[in-house]
Amino acid sequence: MEYVNLGRTGLKVSRICLGGMTYGKPATGKLLMGRQAWALNEADSQPFLRQALDLGINFFDTANVYSGGEGEAVLGRFLKANVRREAVVIATKVQGQMREEPNGGGLSRKEIFFEIDESLRRLGTDYVDLYQIHRWDYETPIEETLEALHDVVKAGKARYIGASSMFAWQFAKALYLADLHGWTRFVSMQNHYNLLYREEEREMLGLCRSEGIAVIPWSPLARGRLARPWTTETTHRLETDAYGKKLYSHTEEADRNVVERLGEIAEKRGLPRARIALAWLLSKGVTAPIVGASKPHHLEDAVAALDVHLSPEEIAALEEPYIPHAVAGVN
Repeated sequence: MEYVNLGRTGLKVSRICLGGMTYGKPATGKLLMGRQAWALNEADSQPFLRQALDLGINFFDTANVYSGGEGEAVLGRFLKANVRREAVVIATKVQGQMREEPNGGGLSRKEIFFEIDESLRRLGTDYVDLYQIHRWDYETPIEETLEALHDVVKAGKARYIGASSMFAWQFAKALYLADLHGWTRFVSMQNHYNLLYREEEREMLGLCRSEGIAVIPWSPLARGRLARPWTTETTHRLETDAYGKKLYSHTEEADRNVVERLGEIAEKRGLPRARIALAWLLSKGVTAPIVGASKPHHLEDAVAALDVHLSPEEIAALEEPYIPHAVAGVN
């Protein structure tokens, strides 16, 4: 395993991060943000969490909304029973709707203060290493959110703060306001970036490079679309992942060309498609892609991708079929 600094901080993280959306409790009834029908229960989740530790992964990302809070609880119980707290980096997120009431979601001072305590309770820890805003909250002034996050850090409940998908102008504004007021600055951006969706290259990645922000993309394999041939058997996730269909359903023909090119290069290399797709992402200045795993080979391929070095010609070939996409994943 390789370890790198998270942006300009001194925090060392593994170059592969295990994402926690897959673990917790399968959703039934109404699906709120983060509650998935394809999630694994606690017993089925534990082998993948164990495998991550065995492979040297020390970076775990979850969110308060995953399985309605059960995702945090499953991760917290496993880590508490199997590893020293100081040996791992725990990241979680806040913003999604947790309760069917007026203040049941968002990034108000009230909700942030309530949800950080709830996340710590479920995770079984006194602090999280990285506390991230899951999306931009258009109904709360960003100044209110930033000051509340600053106070969370000063209270010792989070070591660092990060952000997730938003427009580059929003992220630039947040960084500017934090500097202006002397508040804690975002150190990471968890954005939507993969071979099928490269719009982040236009503004966000350049901003992150300039400001020393760590880039930890979600959906690095496009919800599994980059891990298998275009015409292949369906999966439970593909059938039930409404958000994934929203992200990619309007670009199918263009995406097919990228997937087929990926398959050609993977075949020439004699390597799994996922390994090539992740190697491409790691070559783009990404700190640590957030990888989901529901089969043993998922994490094996992710870690093995660290040893795959693509030539400039291979990178150009992978990128050549891409066409501009509409912005997706910021809300």
